[in-house]
Amino acid sequence: MISTQAVRLKNQIVALWKRFLSIRKRDWELFDYPVVIREHEFDPHFGSGRFTQHRYVAYIVNWAVTGGGETPKDALQNLQTNFQAIRDRRRLEGKPMIRPGVNAPIEFAAQELISVHPELSEDFIRRVLKLDWAWISDESTLWDFHTDDSNEKMWAKILEVYGVDVSDIESARLSEIFNRIAATGWSGDRTSGE
Repeated sequence: MISTQAVRLKNQIVALWKRFLSIRKRDWELFDYPVVIREHEFDPHFGSGRFTQHRYVAYIVNWAVTGGGETPKDALQNLQTNFQAIRDRRRLEGKPMIRPGVNAPIEFAAQELISVHPELSEDFIRRVLKLDWAWISDESTLWDFHTDDSNEKMWAKILEVYGVDVSDIESARLSEIFNRIAATGWSGDRTSGE
């Protein structure tokens, strides 16, 4: 059996080679990147109707882009779809594509809408999400914080804690939920010691 360290070394060598080859052009396709497909071990304790465990995972070395499927071909096709979505988004934003083989920087989503209600955000994380802390962006939704098939438990908790019904907010975006709660006149001094 090949050690994890040997696999990492092999992946980095392939990444270095792909980076070298990338000098020849500027418009990179998925096949220009160091892609690895591996069989994924199933977690027997995994229990979510919303998420699927895939038998195979395809990913780009040094970049957090993946695809899953029941066959290597399915995983690669899913990776291609995800790669294309990132490529399209970067073009729309006027950003260049990340060069094959390099370590892709982690890019965080904006927090402009969330930062409007910093106290509410902290209170919500503690009292509704039941976490000591969480990084929340303008794109964060209730779905990001549970594995249930619906948001019903979260809606009930928000109603219990803040007295506000948010079940009609289809996006489930926390920024929209915070705006609704804040519109009721919420202030941090009304929080309990939950």
